[in-house]
Amino acid sequence: MRGQAFVIFKEINSATKALQSMQGFPFYDKPMRISYSKTDSDVIAKMKGTFVPREKGPKTEEHIPKKKKKKAAAAAAAAAQAAATNDSTAHIVPPSSGTTPAVIPEQPPNQILFLTNLPEETNEMMLSMLFNQFPGFKEVRLVPGRHDIAFVEFENETQSSAAKSALQGFKITPTHAMKITFAKK
Repeated sequence: MRGQAFVIFKEINSATKALQSMQGFPFYDKPMRISYSKTDSDVIAKMKGTFVPREKGPKTEEHIPKKKKKKAAAAAAAAAQAAATNDSTAHIVPPSSGTTPAVIPEQPPNQILFLTNLPEETNEMMLSMLFNQFPGFKEVRLVPGRHDIAFVEFENETQSSAAKSALQGFKITPTHAMKITFAKK
């Protein structure tokens, strides 16, 4: 379901207005294609009294995509290397030049997140829409003259940690996977 979302409205009139007004709206340089769902969502089915729970089967090894397996193997290798060097608070980052990876120390948890690798078209509204789905979101701060970095503030460290974990590596564009760290205190 990559690139898809479901939005639920209580009334069909509201859904129709939203569909008509947002159809073709450019979102990350692509026009949104919006349609009604083919079936009722669980929320609507519960409201109508027609909800029938579906069985969720356990995930097996064959259902895990190859990319996730490779990422897990790479993460395990990096963790083993960090453990071997006795430094559990470091991230291995591919070098920008040269042949050995650079090591960037992880900052201690903080209510402010530091975002890097943002595309040039990133704006405050885009980042606010992305982060305001998390509890405790306060604000986004862009850095004047720098399109590739930003700060996002939450009410506390726990809330910022949840957002960091959920959105780490989120691809704002196909070529820009967002990198999130805790800001320096």
